[in-house]
Amino acid sequence: MPLRERPRVAIIAPGPAIIGGQGIQARALLAALRADGYPVSFIPIDPDFPLGLGWLRQLRYARTALNQALYLPALIGLRRADVAHVFAASYWSFLLAPAPAILAARCLGRRVVLHYHSGEADDHLARWGASVRPWLDIADAIVVPSEYLRNVFVHHGYAARVIPNIVDSLAFRFRERGRLRPRLLSVRNLEPHYGVDRILRAFAIVIRRRPDATLTVAGYGSAERDLRRLATSLCRSGVRFVGRVEPPAMPALYDGADVLLNASVVDNQPLSILEAQLAGLPVVSTPTGDLARMVRNRETGLVVPADDPEAMAEAVMTLLEDPQLARGVAARARSEAAAYSWSRVRAAWAGVYEGEAA
Repeated sequence: MPLRERPRVAIIAPGPAIIGGQGIQARALLAALRADGYPVSFIPIDPDFPLGLGWLRQLRYARTALNQALYLPALIGLRRADVAHVFAASYWSFLLAPAPAILAARCLGRRVVLHYHSGEADDHLARWGASVRPWLDIADAIVVPSEYLRNVFVHHGYAARVIPNIVDSLAFRFRERGRLRPRLLSVRNLEPHYGVDRILRAFAIVIRRRPDATLTVAGYGSAERDLRRLATSLCRSGVRFVGRVEPPAMPALYDGADVLLNASVVDNQPLSILEAQLAGLPVVSTPTGDLARMVRNRETGLVVPADDPEAMAEAVMTLLEDPQLARGVAARARSEAAAYSWSRVRAAWAGVYEGEAA
């Protein structure tokens, strides 16, 4: 497509201040679109606070009020776009960020692409339907990264197009591991629905059988204090909390580990799983959301029930004691994860922006 014909795209999504899958995916798409010659701009839903007011981020309601006072006027930037590409999660965050962007774009006569990511979609649409459906009804297209989410939207009466997430396979060095070391890693933010407490309980079982085992916990969130206390009560040593890790530092974190653990009870298509698979880590995970397709038992990882630390610990021991199994699941997972590339989805995004039928 000649450069002059490419639509002008504005991406509305979390900025770098929020470490999470949506922000990382937004920045990956921004870079890919620019490389392909799209005129593309970015409107963060979490703008930088003015100098001297950063402390307000510690005050819940004051933080929200100031954020909205800065974010809402920035939506006037949609005047310079043809397409508003709006990233969306669930509950209050949907009403605070995507809804105003959809309204502004519609008032300006711009095409609206709602890019929904949350694994809580079913509950969100069921319980918050009256406050969500008006915005879904006026979006020109709804895009989701997985068949799991597409089925949720279909169940609630909305057509959605599946375009998988993208990840840069060149950013993660694949390291084939021989006999695994008991170097375990968790990279989900420290929120209750990611089940990091189950990972800590599983590790406490593992370390009784392998006293040389370690667990690195990367991420931050509302449950951090409770999780640190739990780690102290369960294990004398072996657990290391490293806090917030910026995306450029993630490849080294994966490279230093040998097994990735994921115990989420609500999820969709986490980038952290794809990144770990590209780096060669065997994955032990619950089958939540699209994870049931990404991590298939003894094919591309080991699958354990939610809320079952004993099963997770046993799966870790299986990988440690069966190098052939560990190498096999890691190799197959890496092959599948490599397909999550821009080259596989660029035509699909072009069609969405141009208004092609799904």
